[in-house]
Amino acid sequence: MSASQSRPKVILRQCDAYDPVRIRQILNEGMEELGLRPHGRTLVKPNLVMAGPMFRHAHTRPQFMEGLLGALQDRALPGAMKELAMGERCGITVPTRHASEQAGMGDVCRKLGVKQYFFEEEPQVEIKYTHTPRLRDYVYTPEPVAKADFFVNAPKFKAHPWTTVTFSIKAYIGIQDDRHRLIDHDHRLNEKIADLQHIIQPQFIAIDAITAGQGRMLTPIPFDMNLIIMGNNQVAFDTVCSHIIGIDARTVDHIRLAHEHGFGPIDLKKIDVTGDVPLQVAWERCRTFQSGLVRVEKYFEGTTISAYAGPPPGGTGDDYCWGGCPGAIEEAIEILRAFDKTCDAKMPRIHVVFGAYQGPIPAKEGEKVIFIGDCARWEGNIGGELVQIRSVYKPRETKDPHDVTGEDIFAKMAKVSAKVAANRGNHVRFEGCPVSVAEHVLMLVAYGGLNNPYFDPAEAIPFTKAYTKSKATVAAKRLWGIPYQVEGDTQRGEAAPHEKEEPARG
Repeated sequence: MSASQSRPKVILRQCDAYDPVRIRQILNEGMEELGLRPHGRTLVKPNLVMAGPMFRHAHTRPQFMEGLLGALQDRALPGAMKELAMGERCGITVPTRHASEQAGMGDVCRKLGVKQYFFEEEPQVEIKYTHTPRLRDYVYTPEPVAKADFFVNAPKFKAHPWTTVTFSIKAYIGIQDDRHRLIDHDHRLNEKIADLQHIIQPQFIAIDAITAGQGRMLTPIPFDMNLIIMGNNQVAFDTVCSHIIGIDARTVDHIRLAHEHGFGPIDLKKIDVTGDVPLQVAWERCRTFQSGLVRVEKYFEGTTISAYAGPPPGGTGDDYCWGGCPGAIEEAIEILRAFDKTCDAKMPRIHVVFGAYQGPIPAKEGEKVIFIGDCARWEGNIGGELVQIRSVYKPRETKDPHDVTGEDIFAKMAKVSAKVAANRGNHVRFEGCPVSVAEHVLMLVAYGGLNNPYFDPAEAIPFTKAYTKSKATVAAKRLWGIPYQVEGDTQRGEAAPHEKEEPARG
């Protein structure tokens, strides 16, 4: 936000269809109203968490991106923009270049002459944090993010099982590769997201709310919102988006924490809301929108999966791990339901346990009990056998971003398959913090006798090509002497918030 502009602005515009020409016009007008012109290395980050037939409503649509990238080209003064690029890291251990092609983003970038960055293939730059409080002293982010001069966030308007909603602030989980995004992706997830705000702030935000996604994050239920929302401050932006669906932003931890870090106002009275759709009208339109944040026990009620959750470790007083394994299994089952219509009919009675659960597990003979996550802890009787599950949780300070390693999908397949093959008893333990969505998918496939979406014949060839190309690209860069992790310019480590406002007290 410029020094002359004392208040952040959020613009609500009507848009009834994914028409790139109309979207381009609206976004042009939005940037003009905000006084913005892209310059230098301009990077656009969409939400591309997953794509393909099962995930139509999970990601920013390609027509929206075509309109946005075109509008940025229109707004740039001659010679001012050195590079226009799109970058993202998708989810569930799928190569981003594969998700990009499935979503149609590759076609858009080729059409407009826009460069694509797949963040897991780029050098990772160390960013030092100096703010307090913070979870860590340093993190890694892809070089295109660290070096961006004009950063544009283009998320999808969605609900989220871990964080209630995902708008602009939450989308920052995609500015890290898999290895680094899973560090602190547990009951401290909201704090991690707030810390990531110190890496970089967007000059422009434009969210795809034409067809929003409700209920969940990877396979959301479509909701026709018919809106494009634009802004220049993430906290203000997410505050308005929350209000539209009837949520007080102060109750959404990552928004509240970003506000407390000084990144913008959480009070609607301190935000200018303009556009051709009044805020009250937008709120009335979205009164039935279903947000996320459903405990795992409730989520599986009425199914053959019985879930039990106890508190996570760490002495934080949390009674549930909102950012970790329970939300991952909720997303996993919805992927399997979308891929295999007989999923619920096939699934035998199983029991899944998270955290330090202390209650009974009424498993009958032949019903598998699955303890999930490093922090799982329980003592009791299963099928006449005394079972003692000990926590193997590793303290946060033992997880060093400098030397963290990751597993690709084939390594995860091998690990889960080996665990299932070796297990002959009435219970099994899957380690990890967190156990990823992909691993939950593979575990449920194994114990439920379900069709495996990773073996979908229609996707086998393009997936394998993308996987091979991704691995070859990283290997080639290393051969050329490009390090995968580098110590970067740490000036972003104390990225100046656009607006230092006193945090809300009380």
